[in-house]
Amino acid sequence: MQLNAYLNFNGNCAEALDFYERHLGGRVEFRLTYGEAPPMPSDQADQPGCAGMDFPAGWDAKIMHARMALGNTVIMASDVPPAMYRPAGGIEMTLNVDTPQEAERLFAALSEGGEVKMPLAETFWAEKFGSVTDRFGIPWLINCEGRTKQATAAE
Repeated sequence: MQLNAYLNFNGNCAEALDFYERHLGGRVEFRLTYGEAPPMPSDQADQPGCAGMDFPAGWDAKIMHARMALGNTVIMASDVPPAMYRPAGGIEMTLNVDTPQEAERLFAALSEGGEVKMPLAETFWAEKFGSVTDRFGIPWLINCEGRTKQATAAE
C-alpha cells in the first residue's frame, strides 16, 4: 500500500506543478486537461467528478488530473471547478530534508508569494522547522532534524 496526497487547485494547477518541478525537484509523469478527457460512458456521466461533467468555459486547458513523482513518493493534482473548490484544510504537506541549507532553500521558495505561518527556526525536535502556505494555497511544513536526529540516534 502507498499513501499519496491529492492536491486540489483553483485553476492554477499547471502553474503549481511547474513551480514544484522547478523548486522541489518533482517530475510530472502524467497530465490530462479537461479538454483532452474522453467522454464518460452514458451510464456513468452523472457521477461526481467524472469526465464529461460540466466545467466552466475556458477550462479546456485546465488540469483534470496530473501525477508528479517527488522523491520516493507521488503527488496527484487537479484543478477543481470553482463551484466545487475548497481551500486545503486540516492537512499539511511535509518535506523532510537532510540539511539546514535545503530547508532554507525550500522555505524561501515556498514562501515567495505565500504566507509564513511559522518562520524557519530551530526547535526542540529539529535543527530547522517552519510552516508556510504557498501562493497556490497549499500548506507546507519544512523539517530538518539535522543535529537533533543525530543526537537522538547517539543516545
